[in-house]
Amino acid sequence: MDGVLIIDKPSGMTSHDVVAVARRCLQHSRIGHTGTLDPLATGVLPLACGRATRLVRFFSASDKDYEAGICFGVTTDSYDITGKELTRTECVPTREAVQQALESLRGEQLQIPPAYSAKKVAGRRAYAMARRDEPVDLRPVAVRVDRADLLDFAGRTARVAITCSAGFYVRAFAQTLGERVGTGACLESLRRTRSGEFESTGAIGLDELHRDPTAVAAGMIPIDGLLRTFPVVRLTDEGRVRVSHGQDVMATTHLVAGDAARVDHSGTSPWVRLLDGDGRLLALGTPGKSAGSLHPAVVLT
Repeated sequence: MDGVLIIDKPSGMTSHDVVAVARRCLQHSRIGHTGTLDPLATGVLPLACGRATRLVRFFSASDKDYEAGICFGVTTDSYDITGKELTRTECVPTREAVQQALESLRGEQLQIPPAYSAKKVAGRRAYAMARRDEPVDLRPVAVRVDRADLLDFAGRTARVAITCSAGFYVRAFAQTLGERVGTGACLESLRRTRSGEFESTGAIGLDELHRDPTAVAAGMIPIDGLLRTFPVVRLTDEGRVRVSHGQDVMATTHLVAGDAARVDHSGTSPWVRLLDGDGRLLALGTPGKSAGSLHPAVVLT
């Protein structure tokens, strides 16, 4: 069982809870998620199964799409509606003020993660320290917001579409947005609609996984269909054997004729998918130490 299963995570469960359910239903222990969603959040949670777990770092590093409900006039210690309320006001910002604040939050920036997060401080989880009322000193992290569009604004709640880089906290975004408009705010709801190459279309609910795990497993994205944005080269039989043993291959002698030209040695696109003659994904390669060589950095065989 090798591939990725896209789960439509329900609210109220942790990402680890979903993994545990999938392991029980599919009777397979080698399953992991590719990017944590808070219990409050719903939506796209890709689960890597079998050999695909070796590719989790690539999926986790991709950008994400969200639809966030942000409630103005309320702040909490966790930056979302489930936390302890800190302040409340009857003031509500204008639509124009919200739009201007959203514009100011687009682009590259430094973001301080919430104290109630899984970030580590001196080897300890930040949320564990926050629950003990211990000071949590988290360093700012470089993030990027490509999209922050106001979809709707009714009453005290704005619905915002966000496209952001990996490592971005929408809860912290909601907190900062509240500061920018002067009323305070917290995250009221959150739905992830895309995680890298995985979209909500075709996502499976846990009820369906419980009902027919065999059919769900058969419908997962196979390992050969993953990381399609990476360049691809095909190996000769000799190249296939070398890669299976973790040995470097030469673009001129171990790749199918014509595929050597697809290898980028400039460093702008270092990862290459290495396929055998039947199109099966054997490994991910990077430029080797020798000129014109490829090193199978992640071997899947």
